[in-house]
Amino acid sequence: MLNTQIPDNELINRCKNGDIHYQELLYKRFYGYALGVCLRYLFNKEDALEAVNDSFIKVFKAINTIQEDKNFKPWFRKVLVNTALDYKRKNMRFSQAIEMVDTEPQTTYSSALENLSAKDILNLMKNLNETQSLVFNLYEIDGYSHKEIGKMLNMPESSSRTYLTRAKQTLQNLLITHSIYKR
Repeated sequence: MLNTQIPDNELINRCKNGDIHYQELLYKRFYGYALGVCLRYLFNKEDALEAVNDSFIKVFKAINTIQEDKNFKPWFRKVLVNTALDYKRKNMRFSQAIEMVDTEPQTTYSSALENLSAKDILNLMKNLNETQSLVFNLYEIDGYSHKEIGKMLNMPESSSRTYLTRAKQTLQNLLITHSIYKR
């Protein structure tokens, strides 16, 4: 029986040695986290599960590149996000993004979003179109810049900003419509 109390850095080192038992333990330890990240990008659970498994394959192939002084979880999150985006790009027909520069700034009710739980926001996000959802996740949740998002999604940086603004506007309208936000 494997020791489930083994620290992450020791677990990573054992995985670097190719020990299948420790790879299985790593998989079990981070499976829930991985699925949660992938579900934010791929709303279909089967697609998310495929991205999770592909991510673990990538991790085990590249595990020797992890530096001992680095935290595993942030590195793994990048693998998960990139794998989910790759899967989305492969399976989704992105229409060519049009650069949107002359859009009107929208009134925002940032306090409405600040008062929601993560679960509430994730439920509301199901109402966004795929590109808005991707940009919202990448910017607001995973902390990527609009420049990085533009490169990842093959769109102008200004389009990323516009999609984010529209996603926030849609979420705010949903809040108002569903009486979650009260003035």
